[in-house]
Amino acid sequence: MNILKHFVIWINVPIEEADYRILAKYTDYLLRKRLKPKTINCHLACIRVFYDYLYHEERIRVRNPVKRGSSLRMPRPLPKHLRDDEVLVLFKVIDKPRDRAIFKIMLRCGLRVEETANLQLRDLDLKHKRIFVRQGKGGKERVVYVSRDAREAILEYLRVRRPSKSKGIFLVEKGPYCGQPISVRGIQKRLEYYASITGLKVSCHQLRHTMATQMLNAEAETTTIQELLGHSCSNTTERYCTVSNVKVMKDYFKAMDLVMKRASLMEMSRSHHR
Repeated sequence: MNILKHFVIWINVPIEEADYRILAKYTDYLLRKRLKPKTINCHLACIRVFYDYLYHEERIRVRNPVKRGSSLRMPRPLPKHLRDDEVLVLFKVIDKPRDRAIFKIMLRCGLRVEETANLQLRDLDLKHKRIFVRQGKGGKERVVYVSRDAREAILEYLRVRRPSKSKGIFLVEKGPYCGQPISVRGIQKRLEYYASITGLKVSCHQLRHTMATQMLNAEAETTTIQELLGHSCSNTTERYCTVSNVKVMKDYFKAMDLVMKRASLMEMSRSHHR
């Protein structure tokens, strides 16, 4: 009731005369008072219900000033990421070469879980430290670069990867589907397994956001990160022209060198205090 009382006093006209213009000014007034969008939306919802009541229950022919879509957009929460010490704890327990390669690629290259599951042997260009992502979100393609530790993890897995007719890189290693490409759900279940061992709350998408956060902290440019994550390119030709340029590549390796130095120092510090 306080919300309605506040609104009626503020508009300073009969409630029947309130329209969407007055409501917009009232919303601006609430914003100037530094109310949060969630609180303002609560005000608007209360006013809308009040006018609906007048129209449908009291039979007062009054227009509802709160139109559909009047609610303010809620700010999206920042993506969660792993702290550097949590990354160390997680990879400490990932001992299978396949799984280590999978999650290093997601952490260092920023690949989505679907993109990782769809990778084929032809997509690897380890000589030039890059991977071609041919089945990205929305059918987009891009090039990502491979850090030193991710490259080592991939090579270690390829040395023990069993022969298979499958063109996929990461294969199921046990059961009736042995030798077939691992599924998205299969990758997610492996991370859930390692998360249960460490007690960490971690998802595949968090590894991607962790890569972006670490690169930002290493002072990589936002545009570089957007390119590598596949957010900013409009078509295949433009994408390959921009993603594969020298500046993005230099930004990536410069940032990753700093990320790995920090991780190495943290690991040394943890070992020293044991």
